Amino acid sequence: MSESDERPEGYSNLDEADTKPFTEESGRPGEYSQEPVTVNQWKRVPLLKRILTWRKYIILIMTPILLMPLPIAVKGTESRCAYCILIMAVYWVTEAVELAVTALLPLVLFPLFGVLGSKQVSTPYFKDTNVLFFGGLIVAVAVEQWNLHKRIALRVLLLVGAQPRRLMLGVMLTTSFLSMWISNTATTAMMVPIVEAVLGEIKNENIKIRSGKNIAENEQENENMYLELIEMNKNKEEKREDRMATANLLKVNEDRNEAETRYFNRMCKAMMLAVAYAANIGGTATLTGTGPNLVFGGQAGLLFPKSGGFSFASWFGYAFPQMVILLFVAWIWIQFLFLGFNFRKCFCKSSSGREKDNQSTQAIRQVLVDQYRALGPMSFAEKAVLGHFILLALLWLFREPKFMEGWSIIFEKGYVRDATAAMFVAFCLFVFPSQKPVIFIPDGSVRKPPPCLLQFKTMSKRFPWHLVLLLGSGFALAEACKVSGLSEWVGAQLRHLDAIPSYAIGMCVCIMITTFTEFTSNVATATIFLPILASLAEAIEVHPWYIMIPATISCSFAFMLPVATPPNAIVFAGGHLKVKDMAKAGLGMNLLAVIVLVICVNTYGVPMFDLHNFPDWAGSIGPISSTAATPTPPGNFTLLCLNFTSS
Repeated sequence: MSESDERPEGYSNLDEADTKPFTEESGRPGEYSQEPVTVNQWKRVPLLKRILTWRKYIILIMTPILLMPLPIAVKGTESRCAYCILIMAVYWVTEAVELAVTALLPLVLFPLFGVLGSKQVSTPYFKDTNVLFFGGLIVAVAVEQWNLHKRIALRVLLLVGAQPRRLMLGVMLTTSFLSMWISNTATTAMMVPIVEAVLGEIKNENIKIRSGKNIAENEQENENMYLELIEMNKNKEEKREDRMATANLLKVNEDRNEAETRYFNRMCKAMMLAVAYAANIGGTATLTGTGPNLVFGGQAGLLFPKSGGFSFASWFGYAFPQMVILLFVAWIWIQFLFLGFNFRKCFCKSSSGREKDNQSTQAIRQVLVDQYRALGPMSFAEKAVLGHFILLALLWLFREPKFMEGWSIIFEKGYVRDATAAMFVAFCLFVFPSQKPVIFIPDGSVRKPPPCLLQFKTMSKRFPWHLVLLLGSGFALAEACKVSGLSEWVGAQLRHLDAIPSYAIGMCVCIMITTFTEFTSNVATATIFLPILASLAEAIEVHPWYIMIPATISCSFAFMLPVATPPNAIVFAGGHLKVKDMAKAGLGMNLLAVIVLVICVNTYGVPMFDLHNFPDWAGSIGPISSTAATPTPPGNFTLLCLNFTSS
């Protein structure tokens, strides 16, 4: 579950250093100095560096001023709504203000500009989709608190095997599974130390084997050389040839050692990228797995209320097979790029391997066994959290499973949703004991009741509150677009795109979003683009899900840059990867991911959602509220600005 918007300390789309004053000693923005900069020193600083030092404040102040002609020149609610959205888009893309702080702007801007009333704009901040996310995150916090995710990870790795290529697959399967339920950041932060320990053991084993082999080889070579020197002629020419032969032999050994070192370095890069890719891909499988999925779930019901929206089961049925395909594609791509793809080593279990490989495999397995034993036996609290976790997954999957009647038919139709199940299990975590209750004490003493599985104080410290605000702001923007008439106007401007094949539009949209999300938070990307894509789908009379579902999943595919997602930043901080390594691997992975998305939506996605037919409920994005001002035909300036946001 992502938090693709949870930034680890020290990482941001804008360098943290840019907020710090410039100093003469450092020669660049970004370092504090105990001595204040004098006027003469400041005058010697180039103008560009002065601007970069204060660029966040410049963006913060100048953005509303530069965009002000839009609502002044073009009268109407649409232009005022577009003005507010453009300000937020600039702040989100540049991170001039923290993402969660920018997410509060709809509560201020929309009432002030007459787009939505304060009561209307406040309601979307705690829709049932946000409640669903809230409950899911509480369960994830409980899993992290009792270290259940680490036990699951180590157990799966032991089952998969310790051969490096299969171990990489095991790491990716484990990371992706955990990322479906808990935050991508927490999953990556937990998996990286495990992978580091495994890589360290491989390195130590290689050194041991190499050292022992070199000693044996050197002893044998010295003995042979001594015997040869006794028998051979002692003339100078023969001595020189002997020295050259010895030097060549040493060079061969050095080359072999260098080749092994290069292979190990490539393996380190491959394993680290495997963790990051699996975390980003895994979150796409569930509706609560990452922020963009929830943005889509909320906006689908808001923009198309007659569609029935998306349940956890309906999203899982489509996205899980796609996630598995992407995971195997990523596994093969990483091997091809760094290790060289070998079908036999990947899929066949060799019975007669080299001694070096066997020793390395045994050492890796021992590391995993030691870490698993260090966790101790499974406690009552871990079993209880696991039980709650399984219960929540079953409640989500079987509320409305489509192929049969779900448990929700017991209650009033339309009253029970996925958020109900999430909050029920979350509530149980706050009241269920963390130790086996002892009702009758043999010695007659009275014991205090054990603490519960989760304390609210603990939950509030670990809970990513900013994600709730980000999701709420996305729903508020969607509501504003609908009420102001901006969505309908954008759809009218995009109607000429109906001449382009729908699959080509879908592919272009996915490529555009995967590029955009490399520089912007994935939740912000989904929030900005999904209302526009909904209008596009209506304008060209294509099923909205045909464009919006691949676009939503594309928001999680930021594989190229270290600052694109927290998992990327965490693995980059390990020191094994360079920016060029991530960019080269990520570019290919982005293209492969887009191809898989397009294939999936055009194959099994078509019968699942009836994507070849334009649905009746998509005939209009929704009635314009009576509280909104009457839309005024926009002018050329609005057209220019809106085309900019949609491109």
